Amino acid sequence: MAGNKDFLHFDLSEEHRALKEAVRELADARIAPRAAEIDETGEFPWDVYEALRASGFHAIHIPEEFEGQGGDALAACLVIEEVARACASSSLIPAVNKLGTLPLMLSADETMLKTYLPQVASGEAMFSYALSEREAGSDAAAMRTRAVRDGDDWVLNGQKSWISNAGVSTYYTVMAVTDPDKGPKGISAFVVHADDEGFSLGTPERKMGIHGSPTREILFSNCRIPSDRIVGEPGTGFQTAMRTLDHTRITIGAQAIGIAQGALDVATAYAKDRNQFGKPIASFQGLQFMLADMAMKLEAARQLMYVAACKSEREDADLTFFGAAAKAFASDVAMEITTDAVQALGGAGYTKDWPVERMMRDAKITQIYEGTNQVQRIVMAKQLLK
Repeated sequence: MAGNKDFLHFDLSEEHRALKEAVRELADARIAPRAAEIDETGEFPWDVYEALRASGFHAIHIPEEFEGQGGDALAACLVIEEVARACASSSLIPAVNKLGTLPLMLSADETMLKTYLPQVASGEAMFSYALSEREAGSDAAAMRTRAVRDGDDWVLNGQKSWISNAGVSTYYTVMAVTDPDKGPKGISAFVVHADDEGFSLGTPERKMGIHGSPTREILFSNCRIPSDRIVGEPGTGFQTAMRTLDHTRITIGAQAIGIAQGALDVATAYAKDRNQFGKPIASFQGLQFMLADMAMKLEAARQLMYVAACKSEREDADLTFFGAAAKAFASDVAMEITTDAVQALGGAGYTKDWPVERMMRDAKITQIYEGTNQVQRIVMAKQLLK
């Protein structure tokens, strides 16, 4: 299982296998050597962004008609998985670009798509997604950010919290209340530019992990934007936001699997090299069982994620269930595997001399963002009980 020998029981096409190998080669050469420094400094890795952009991996999901690579949902997950194996922070480059642009791809008109998607495809701009607020996290429909029509413009006031890649993205898909009397059906989606007057950034969050992906509040103070920046029809924003998450939760599963794979690789290699009582610790049954359980659960999570990605591409009727299941299961497995990897390395695993403590810290967020795993279970239960 260690190194380059993933099991890949899922029947990947030759094209998908080639993509996975190409991303892994790039990640091993250009990203993995930078991962510890990115974590330590907390700086956005522009060199990694450039390497991904030059290879077309920074936003592989953009359709060819908008000058993108035209990668399907599984291709996007494979990119995120392989980058996350090397550096979780860096994997948020393709993940957040998909999250930010997918509302447009689901609901925007052709003019808006032609305006923004080619810029993301070329690497000229990045796109973030802004749904949550301080008092509207799991209860996203309780948001208070308002957008009021004023002539030919919309004027936004409020704030959004925990916005990934805030400050490095050029554009933000923002959900705001346009009709407070209609509940979720009174929420609309807008594209806000980083240079719009009245738009500002909060202080960077001090986080447990994913240090190289900036997370900040974004603030709107009489932020005026033209009317053609609304995504879809007024009142459809919340539906668009939920449809988006059905698809992009799977990319969080991919990120979790990549992190877990990286941790398992390190633990397996260490177990072969580390000697105690005159022999490698890999020869002890207790550790063998630990590694076997890690690999078994990782493969189960990977296969579920790949199936969910295919359902995302087809927009199957059971996508909501599978998206939630893939995200919840993969992130729970990643947290368990990275914790066990630290245990397998013992005292060494608890130090920053080895990457598993970083992987353990990075894995935790996958259980939280794009809907906590408790919320994912609510989503799955609702689908079962319809």
